[in-house]
Amino acid sequence: MDMFIKIAFLVIFFAVMIGVGVYCRKQSTDVNGFVLGNRSVGPWLTAFAFGTSYFSAVIFVGYAGQFGWKFGMASTWIGLGNAFIGSLLAWNILGRRTRVMTQHLDSATMPDFFMKRYDSKALKIAAAVIIFIFLIPYTASLYNGLSRLFEMAFGIPYAYCVIAMSVLTAVYVVLGGYMATAINDFIQGLIMLVGIVAVIWAVLRINGGLGSTVTLLSQIQAQGTDMQGAYTSFFGPDIFGLIGVVILTSLGTWGLPQMVQKFYAIKSEKSISTGTIVSTIFAIIVAGGCYFLGGFGRLFGTAGEGGVPEGGYDSIIPSMLENLSPVLIGIVVILVLSASMSTLSSLVLTSSSVLTIDFIDPIIYKKKNMDEKKKVLIMRVFIVFFIAVSAIIAIIQAKSKVTFIAQMMGISWGALAGAFLAPFMYGLYMKRVPKIAVWINYIMGVGISLAVFICNMACVKFTSPFMSYFQSPINAGMAAMLLGIIITPIITLIAPAKDKDRVEGIFSCYKKTHIVSSKHSIDED
Repeated sequence: MDMFIKIAFLVIFFAVMIGVGVYCRKQSTDVNGFVLGNRSVGPWLTAFAFGTSYFSAVIFVGYAGQFGWKFGMASTWIGLGNAFIGSLLAWNILGRRTRVMTQHLDSATMPDFFMKRYDSKALKIAAAVIIFIFLIPYTASLYNGLSRLFEMAFGIPYAYCVIAMSVLTAVYVVLGGYMATAINDFIQGLIMLVGIVAVIWAVLRINGGLGSTVTLLSQIQAQGTDMQGAYTSFFGPDIFGLIGVVILTSLGTWGLPQMVQKFYAIKSEKSISTGTIVSTIFAIIVAGGCYFLGGFGRLFGTAGEGGVPEGGYDSIIPSMLENLSPVLIGIVVILVLSASMSTLSSLVLTSSSVLTIDFIDPIIYKKKNMDEKKKVLIMRVFIVFFIAVSAIIAIIQAKSKVTFIAQMMGISWGALAGAFLAPFMYGLYMKRVPKIAVWINYIMGVGISLAVFICNMACVKFTSPFMSYFQSPINAGMAAMLLGIIITPIITLIAPAKDKDRVEGIFSCYKKTHIVSSKHSIDED
């Protein structure tokens, strides 16, 4: 009976996801429809698409487990940072300007934006290559946490879980494109909201409720210190490590192509105001809830060699859930499946559209662009390709020494956000940003992340506390983003862009006037 309940949850979920894909197939016949939903996606769908693309099994299992173990209840700050910096500020600072300028430039992807904004085909191709390379490890990391929960709930081998998730995601994304992804994201987001509240309630009950659980956690001594109650303190035992995670996971979304592309598809001004509120509340509940839950990880795991929990960081959340009722475990499996598939669909749609529009089309079809049907066909082929490659990497990675979800995601986020955040954000606001500033951001973002990755793979350990801090892929990614934000305006002052007339034409999109009602604007007279 227990197994029947779990399987019933899955069958209903799979049927709905595929049904949505079939329903949306008529809206994905051309590039604009397949990639952007014809720029007609409403506020709730856009907000949920943004939130569900943001939070996946990487957050629920990997990050919540690892950082909850390290920082205790203070890891909740990461979720709040995701809500107010990664969602609220992102919508307010990037949302409207991104929608207006990308429509003015007729741009469907981030690399295409860089080419048209900075008048450089080389920038477009380089950005496409960076996205192609660094979205794959991010995509592969999504399978790990999900598959651990499937093994716990059903006893199904890891590889079979990966294959099942891959096939299902491929079916509805290939059929329905962005619109199917957005509708399914909305359904999956509702599941995530209900699921995380139910799980927190159930886990806290194990130790007698919130008060008793906090008391038990306060009695655990912080590793390497004599500090009592560190894991229930306001900022935890490592405030600088906490800051690095907050910045990377919050500010980093501003430069991730799969996140920014959600703003391209906004339907109207109302979609921006509603989407801002909805996505922020969604992030508070889902991200805040995940990290709050992870903060109690030390009550469900045992520290092993080097202070790492036995079974690894990715085993912490599954260990919290293994003794829950079959109904709750079914809800958790659907929750994490929803989180993973929504992010996976967003990533592969972004990867395939970028590779088709920004790499293959300009290189192979130099004189004559591909027709719309051929572009959509190639994108669909690449969706299958990306999902297959990421699934193979995930299966191979499970047998290697690199087992932490957070490591794989940190490398991808650091490289992508470090390369794109500053040139994209400043490109929306500053007219004088030169091409060289964009190239320097590309080199810094990719270079810093790769250098850290190589050092860690070669087991190089720095003795300096300063260098060892930035040896973490997460802290290195934070450094790359902040350097880009600081250096880009300096380069702009030294070597400003010279094509003033062309840039004025681009920024003219912000000068269009609209007549609005008094409730939106006060008459100065």
